Amino acid sequence: MWEKRPVIFLVLATAAILVGTIVTMVLPFAWVNTDADRIEGVKPYTALQQEGRDVYIREGCNNCHSQTVRPLVSDVLRYGEYSKSGEFVYDRPFLWGSKRTGPDLARLGGKYPDEWHYKHMESPRSMVPKTNMPDYGWLADNQLDPHMIQRKMEVLDFPFTADEIKGLNGKNEMDAMVAYMQKLGSDIPWRQATETTIVGDLVNPYPNVDHATMEPWEEIYAANCAACHGEHLEGVIGPELVGEAYDEETLFTLIYTGIQDGGMPSFASLGTDKVWKLVNFIKYYNQGENH
Repeated sequence: MWEKRPVIFLVLATAAILVGTIVTMVLPFAWVNTDADRIEGVKPYTALQQEGRDVYIREGCNNCHSQTVRPLVSDVLRYGEYSKSGEFVYDRPFLWGSKRTGPDLARLGGKYPDEWHYKHMESPRSMVPKTNMPDYGWLADNQLDPHMIQRKMEVLDFPFTADEIKGLNGKNEMDAMVAYMQKLGSDIPWRQATETTIVGDLVNPYPNVDHATMEPWEEIYAANCAACHGEHLEGVIGPELVGEAYDEETLFTLIYTGIQDGGMPSFASLGTDKVWKLVNFIKYYNQGENH
């Protein structure tokens, strides 16, 4: 019947498409851009952070790294509390993504100290031996243009001050990238909500070890700790571990839960057995019996 009335059919089809578009696209877009959707504490990017974001987009980093923690148990356990729309009110454009050749970065800010990021960008394999991420050390050779960055901030209608723009003098794209990395997820208190806790008494399962037992455990230290604390515990980015007088319970807690304000991530994902092996390796190394 409708094929004999093409004009009416066209009008009805157009109306159906418009209704579907309004319901699935226009209304949700309006809902997520209201003041009620904003999260207190989420601030606009500074000029340096925004420039780092532009460099991040230019280099195609979002092709390998997503920036959204999905509301799945596996995602929340690995990356922390799932993402909320209010976290992205200043993202233009948003960089949620779905491709994870590298890890998700939505909760990266504050996980590592600045120096970790500088070394990682310069030579990723020096910090993560098995990564296939290319080197970006050359970013340090590209000086920033404060005038151009100011124009970008004005277009985005982000707040800035004359002193902030003046502070860009002498900065390079590597500085901007690190500033952006440290911004990601840092405006919400998700770390406190997902802080790792230890339940029960701590009992060392390896109270008596010898060199033969300890030797394979050095690989665990090399893979997870050496980049920051040095191959011989001499300290690099993180503090020197030689001569540390931590008791084994305190050392286990520091490794297992991490140090939120100190830029050391939790290593609870290794499991308690490997964490105890790290504790005993550090303890044994300090006794000087294997070196």
